[in-house]
Amino acid sequence: MSQNLKSAADAILHRVTSGRPRVPGVVAMATDRKANIYEGAAGERMLGQAAAMTTDSVFAIFSTTKAITGTAALQLMEDGKLDLDAPAKTYVPDIGKLQVIEGFDDAGKPKLRAPKRDITTRMLLLHTAGFGYDFFNETYNRLAQQHGQPSVITASKAALTTPLLFDPGERWEYGSNMDWAGQVIEAIAGKRLGEVMQERIFAPLGMADTAFTMTPAMRARLARIHQREADGSLTPLPDLELPQKPDIHMGGHGLYATVGDYCRFIRMWLNDGMGEHGRVLKPQTVLMAEKNGLGDKKIKMLPGVIPSLSNDAEFFPGVSKSWALSFMVNDEPFPTGRPAGALGWAGLANLFYWIDRKNGIGGFWATQILPFADPTSFIGYVDFETAVYRGMAMRQAA
Repeated sequence: MSQNLKSAADAILHRVTSGRPRVPGVVAMATDRKANIYEGAAGERMLGQAAAMTTDSVFAIFSTTKAITGTAALQLMEDGKLDLDAPAKTYVPDIGKLQVIEGFDDAGKPKLRAPKRDITTRMLLLHTAGFGYDFFNETYNRLAQQHGQPSVITASKAALTTPLLFDPGERWEYGSNMDWAGQVIEAIAGKRLGEVMQERIFAPLGMADTAFTMTPAMRARLARIHQREADGSLTPLPDLELPQKPDIHMGGHGLYATVGDYCRFIRMWLNDGMGEHGRVLKPQTVLMAEKNGLGDKKIKMLPGVIPSLSNDAEFFPGVSKSWALSFMVNDEPFPTGRPAGALGWAGLANLFYWIDRKNGIGGFWATQILPFADPTSFIGYVDFETAVYRGMAMRQAA
């Protein structure tokens, strides 16, 4: 695949970092079951500084953290220590104290009631427990604006103790579910989530540049977040980073990583749970976890409630999409060439990945731009994924 894919993908990265509007910098990689088949970088780590984006640049990977947390939960399930269908309060009593919000009274006070059933860890992995995010949900945004509900970006316990938007299990709502799943993992393991990941995921996969707290070597290669302004220009936000001494290791969004490290994680899923230096998951666990877990429920468009953080966001509107443990599953083929049943998701600063176990291929596209669903970055990603599938088709035809 090499030369055709390299020339096509290099052109895409050059275009998105030099056009108008542009992205500040991008790293993109694609992998098959054995190794990376493309690695590319273009642009700058931060506009106004000389440092070029390189393939070993470090990113805040935001919600692409979720799949790694989900993997840690599945490991505990394999060990017989975590029952996905037991009440999560068995492991973390505080989650059993949360109530359902049914709007606000005339004085603006939240109207709360007890939930009809317990939250389970499976619901957390599927995003059906009832939690939301303030940047995607108007009720949570109102709680933040009028009642001081802290953002999940604070990595605080108070940010997790939110009311539920509905009775657990009733529907899909994207939110802080995986942060609570991280708390379940910590309670069972008796260790911080980052330690669990380091021992059981990062070490077996050779992921040396992934952590909740950056090493000095990682910080030296850090790509900075930028804000896309209304006129399409970009403003660097050099002081914006996730807490480096977090009260809670946020399983929903807290990791920093390189794209190369994440491709090692993708390869493990392509290889039925086997990593570079040892097994991470059993093959039967991978087969179970890749399946739609929502039944007839579907995931929905994410409304951009806080415009500075997210635009309205949905992968290919009109294409049916479900959720597995813990990824999006496209029920129908994507126009990029991604087949039905593949896995994928994204991170708030416009990071996108996919895992196609059928064809043994996947990839990751990393930028650092707010708001989410930035058209320039997303279109670049779609073109990149399309180029990977075209390259695969050309190789098969040769």
